[in-house]
Amino acid sequence: MSADATAHEFFESYTRALLARDAPRIAAHYAVPALIEFPDQAIAVSDAAQTEQFFAAAIGQYDGVSAASAALTVVAEARHSLWVDVTWTYDGTPAERNMYQFVRADGSWRIAVLTPLD
Repeated sequence: MSADATAHEFFESYTRALLARDAPRIAAHYAVPALIEFPDQAIAVSDAAQTEQFFAAAIGQYDGVSAASAALTVVAEARHSLWVDVTWTYDGTPAERNMYQFVRADGSWRIAVLTPLD
């Protein structure tokens, strides 16, 4: 499967989990260890429960969102990794942009590094 097809398939699944507000399903898309690199704060994820707890606590920010889409561009790829630039649109309004680095974990692609972009 091409890197573009892999990324699209991944984000279709991820979007369904987000819209379902299903923290365990969202967390299953992340590798362990992982790094969430927010401005002025880096979160080193060493346990899958951390990711699940983070999304369970943050799910309220998506209240009222009934549609989400991910416009994505694969910016780099290697045998072991993909880097994907994603602009998220919620209910027709561009809302956030992130760079995701994927790695192979347990036979599937998972997010290893998430970096918000301006």
